[in-house]
Amino acid sequence: MAKTRVVILGGGFGGLAAAKALGRDVDVTVVDRHNYQTFLPLLYQVSTAGLAADHVAYPIRGALQKSAGKFRMGSPIAIDHKNKTVKLDSSEVLPFDHLVVAMGSVTADFGTPGVEEFALGMKSIHEALTIRAEVMRRFEDLCRFEDDTLFSITVIGGGPTGVEMAGALAELVRGPLMNDMAHAARHINISIIEAGPRLLPMFSESLSEKVKISLEKLGVKVLVNSAVKEVEWRKINLRNGESIPSEVTIWAAGVKGNPVLESLSLPIDRGRLDVDPTLQAKNYPHIWAVGDISGGKGADGRFLPMVAPVAMQQGRFVAAQILRVIKGKELKEFSYKDKGSMATIGRHKAIVEVKKIRYSGYFAWVTWLFLHLFYLMGGRNRIGTIVDWFWNYFTFDRGNRHIMDSM
Repeated sequence: MAKTRVVILGGGFGGLAAAKALGRDVDVTVVDRHNYQTFLPLLYQVSTAGLAADHVAYPIRGALQKSAGKFRMGSPIAIDHKNKTVKLDSSEVLPFDHLVVAMGSVTADFGTPGVEEFALGMKSIHEALTIRAEVMRRFEDLCRFEDDTLFSITVIGGGPTGVEMAGALAELVRGPLMNDMAHAARHINISIIEAGPRLLPMFSESLSEKVKISLEKLGVKVLVNSAVKEVEWRKINLRNGESIPSEVTIWAAGVKGNPVLESLSLPIDRGRLDVDPTLQAKNYPHIWAVGDISGGKGADGRFLPMVAPVAMQQGRFVAAQILRVIKGKELKEFSYKDKGSMATIGRHKAIVEVKKIRYSGYFAWVTWLFLHLFYLMGGRNRIGTIVDWFWNYFTFDRGNRHIMDSM
C-alpha cells in the first residue's frame, strides 16, 4: 500500500518539527524558497558581528535525513483543492493527501510610511548582513573625520528582538569599535523606540524596568510612549511631533503572516490561515497550519504569539493529528503549553519568566545561552557558535565585523 503523501510548505521551526515527527510513517516533502533553515532567535547576533552567518543556517536536506523526507526548493503559487495538488514557481506540481502550511511570517510595518523604503528588517540572513554592513560602513565613514559628526542608530520596537538588538549594538560600540577607533565609537548614538508605556510588555513590570535600566547603563537611549509616525531618509518622525536623526533604522516592531497565503485560495483571518482548534483549515480538513501563519488561538481567544516554541509544538501536534487520521482515530484540539519567556540584554544580563518564577542577571544569562544552544540545529553550528561566544566573551572582540553585502 502506498504511503500517505504529506507536503509541508515551509522549512522553519514548525515545518521541520512536523517533518521530523512524521518520520518514515508517511511520504514527506518539504518545500521552501531557501535550502536552509534560519535560526531566527540568533539572527540579531549576525547583525551585530557576534556570530558568523553560517552558524545560524542549517541545510534542510540534512535535517530530513533521519526521516527520509524529500525537499523541493521553491514557493507555492497555487493549490488545486479538487485534485489535491500544489504548484510551485518552478512549475513542479506536487500531489498530496495532507498539506501543512508553515510559511512563517514577514515584517509588518502597520502601514507606517517609509518603513519599506528606509528601514531594515530582521527576518532573514540577507537582512542581518545588510544591517551589519550598514553599521560598519557608517563607522568607517566616522573614522575618516576627527570632528563631532554623529552617527545615530535606532531600533524601533521594544519586544525581545528589539531589546536584544539594541543591547548587542551597544556592546559592539563599547567594545570592539571602541578598540578599533575610540573617537568614532564615542560619536555613535543608539536609541530604542517603543510605542507602549514600557519595554517587553509580555514580561512583568519589574523585569521590564530592569531591562530599561540595563540598556541605559550601556548607553542606549530608551524612548517609550513614542509611536512612530513616519520613517524618512536619516530621520524618524514621531506622532508627538518630535523628529530624531537616524542614519540606520532597524524595524523590529512586529511581524505578520506571510502574504503568499493570499494567493493560495485559503480562508484568512487577519493575515493568518483561519483554522479550527484541531489546526485544520476551515472547510479544508486535509490542510493544516502551524507556526506564525497559523490562526490558532489560546484559551483567551487571542492569536497565539509568533514565536518558535508555538511553531514547534504545533508542528509536532499536526504530525500526530495526521497519523491519527491515517489510523482512523479521533482528532484532538491544540493547547499551547507556555514554557516561559526570556530575553538577553548583553554580557551577564538577561531575564527569564516562567509563570510566577522570575529571575535576571548572570544565571538568567546562562539559562538563555544553554537553551539557544540546545535548539540550534547541527553539531557544526553549535561548536561554531560556542567558539564565537567564547572568543567574544574573553577578548571583548567580535571577529565578524566584515562588510559583506552586495555593494
